[in-house]
Amino acid sequence: MAYTNVSDSPNSSSTSKPAVVCVFCGASSGTSPVHLSAARSLAHALHAHSINLVYGGGTTGMMGEIARTLVSLSGPSAVHGIIPEALLPLEQHGVAPNGGISEEMYGRMTIVKDMHTRKSLMTKEVVEGGPGSGFVALSGGYGTLEELAEVTTWNQLGIHGRGMVLYNVEGYYDGLIAWVRTAVSAGFVAPGNAGILVEALDAEEAVRQLKEYRVSEDRYKLEWSQI
Repeated sequence: MAYTNVSDSPNSSSTSKPAVVCVFCGASSGTSPVHLSAARSLAHALHAHSINLVYGGGTTGMMGEIARTLVSLSGPSAVHGIIPEALLPLEQHGVAPNGGISEEMYGRMTIVKDMHTRKSLMTKEVVEGGPGSGFVALSGGYGTLEELAEVTTWNQLGIHGRGMVLYNVEGYYDGLIAWVRTAVSAGFVAPGNAGILVEALDAEEAVRQLKEYRVSEDRYKLEWSQI
């Protein structure tokens, strides 16, 4: 799948498009209500700034909450879920009469063959979106961390230059932020690349961080045509 790095110097076609934010988050709700509340708050911020959402297509937990909320505010066209076929049996809510996921509740759905295709398509939408497009990690588990780590690495390698935001709900990502500092001091992450991931403590700050995001000067200066 071909990619062009439109983030570093947006062209006229990209600047005329709406921003697209990819949200990584859990299919669980967490034990504290603050996590679902943060998902709803982010949906409201996306709506307020006319930003579209692309996400992993889940209907439960954090994923379902942000998708349902944004659809209720902006309509189904503002949300695109991308889900591997193998995960469909896990979906218990919002099932349409045809056996699929209700687009009236969760937005447009694309079913793909595997996890890599899902991540590639989500990244493609962000890269091709307008100014302010990027990635936000809400609370989640292993899958959220894996998705975040991959697109962070792609940023470091120069595959994309979109914003990378940790929405740190009640200190959920304090450990990850501390790990980045440790990796820098231990010589495994360049000091300038510590800022590839930026922290936000609320939804409005997350959107602002994406709009004001600055690409690290320490990234690799590589040419990529496909990933």
